[in-house]
Amino acid sequence: MFATNSLAAMSMMTVPDVCKTPIIVPVPIPYPNITMSSMHIPSVFNVMFGSGLAENLMTEGTLSMGDEPGVEGGIVSGIFMGKDTYILGSEVVTVGTAFATHMTSLVGMNGMPFNTVGISLVPAQFRVLILS
Repeated sequence: MFATNSLAAMSMMTVPDVCKTPIIVPVPIPYPNITMSSMHIPSVFNVMFGSGLAENLMTEGTLSMGDEPGVEGGIVSGIFMGKDTYILGSEVVTVGTAFATHMTSLVGMNGMPFNTVGISLVPAQFRVLILS
């Protein structure tokens, strides 16, 4: 799979992000959840894939988008537009001190504990492959 970098890789939820939405009383409503690697805080500054900084399991996400109407927070995490975190990446290739992330890496979304789990679907570059 293509390695992720800090340019434009995109992750989407695999399970809907259920957030409490105030209508008259808080009602749990499922929303889509999307994250962009261009908003991540990289943890490796000396390795570049394509023209963006390489990402690994220690890369910190800043926020996830799509669940803005659920202002009373997620059912599990209690927050909305929370940070995203890579859960699972390559089991062989390391970048810096942690395992590299690639397309199809699992991503925990919307805070800790994760309100939903997603997968990295859109690659940011097409030159570096991680085959593990």
